[in-house]
Amino acid sequence: MDSDYKSRKEAFVSNLTGGSIHEINAVTLVAPASVFLWSVLQSRLSFFMPYGPAALITDFLVNVLAILFATTFYSSAPWLLNILLISPAVLILLNSRPRRTTTKAKPPQTAAPQDGSDASLPIHPFLTIYRAAMMIITCIAILAVDFRVFPRRFAKAENWGTSLMDLGVGSFVFSGGVVSARSVLKSRESGSPSKTMTQRFTSSIRHSIPLLILGLIRLYSVKNLDYAEHVTEYGVHWNFFFTLGFLPPFVEIFEGLATLIPSYEVLSLAVAVLYQVALESTDLKSYILVSSRGADLLSKNREGVFSFLGYLAIFLAGRATGIRIIPSGTSSSTTAQQARKRVLISLGVQSLGCIALFALNSTYFLGYGANIPVSRRLANMPYVLWVAAFNNAQLFLFCLIETLFFSPVHKASAPGKNEAAARTAFATSPIMKAFNRGGLAVFLIANLLTGAVNLTVPTLDVNDAQAMIILIGYAAVITGVALGLDKANIKLSL
Repeated sequence: MDSDYKSRKEAFVSNLTGGSIHEINAVTLVAPASVFLWSVLQSRLSFFMPYGPAALITDFLVNVLAILFATTFYSSAPWLLNILLISPAVLILLNSRPRRTTTKAKPPQTAAPQDGSDASLPIHPFLTIYRAAMMIITCIAILAVDFRVFPRRFAKAENWGTSLMDLGVGSFVFSGGVVSARSVLKSRESGSPSKTMTQRFTSSIRHSIPLLILGLIRLYSVKNLDYAEHVTEYGVHWNFFFTLGFLPPFVEIFEGLATLIPSYEVLSLAVAVLYQVALESTDLKSYILVSSRGADLLSKNREGVFSFLGYLAIFLAGRATGIRIIPSGTSSSTTAQQARKRVLISLGVQSLGCIALFALNSTYFLGYGANIPVSRRLANMPYVLWVAAFNNAQLFLFCLIETLFFSPVHKASAPGKNEAAARTAFATSPIMKAFNRGGLAVFLIANLLTGAVNLTVPTLDVNDAQAMIILIGYAAVITGVALGLDKANIKLSL
């Protein structure tokens, strides 16, 4: 890569300050709006049954390209795109009646849990959709950010500020925490003696190895291909794969504390508070942000090492949410409808609670706030609370949409396996299911394609139309990869 062009590329993603949370919320609302439209088409018209070419193209337009256009051409008018998505859904609702049955098609013989579940825990289409939407917007953003059609206010902020990509990084970790709750719940339900600390730690290391290998591959590629890099993002050698890879072992260490503090919410908050206290009461903040790079590995990678504590708090917050929403919640005295109502209330309360704490941390809220700015680079407490509030709110919206349009999924009282699978399949976009099941492979392919495009295309010098052609083609390829893996029944989820 030409040294002058490399410098331009690095400058293109450096010293940015982000944008407003209001705008970020408007852009990310496109995902629930798209799912709302998809759900209306499916529940009222059975549009995606059977799943032919027209259904596939519509699914791609609604659930993938809508997100791409929200972050590019409609970035200055996200509310207009939301209206364009919701309006046809409203017209269909006003001119059609709910269908009595939603199990017209038989599920595929290779049907498997779509959100990482096992036989002892229910499948939640809304959780599949939430994770898939997060994966789609992440894959799109990592390439789109290199083009001028992607607004600079959406790219990662340098030191302080809020941006779409800052939120995406934290959401990736939060969603991993949500599905990690399955192992905890399965252990609680089995009633068998829990594994020892050593056994859990060893198992978590095995889970981390693929991510750490990917981190090493990325490190090698960046250094040896003379690829443009943003050192202040994570450090000289550290990258996001290392953060993801080190999370499972450290979470198992905190799992031992769960016996003393049986609340992951409290554990998450404790980590975030202690880290913030260290930032404010010591020289740690200035060390991370402004000190010169020393020769030692810690100094070279201090952003990645210390921000890991914030991401650990986010992961624990995600696990806390997962423990609340994944179980069916039904019993001899609790109906499925009551259980779903409790899930919605729980998500709503958690969202409002995190929003209130975020306001107290990041503003002079009611004269009592700490007015600490958000920093993804530090992964400080306001950042942790912002990510937790956003993801709980997104889960609430996806859960609400499913409850409104696909009530048989959660209302059925102990349906047979085939019936339950058919109802779940009917309520889940095949593209969203595929992105969720093949998350790790899709994310890897997306990173490889991003590197290939940047090494072959002068992304800074192409016009918006050319950029959109490349991005649409890229989105189509990763969608095809996800669908291909799903059809082959290959599951490589994160």
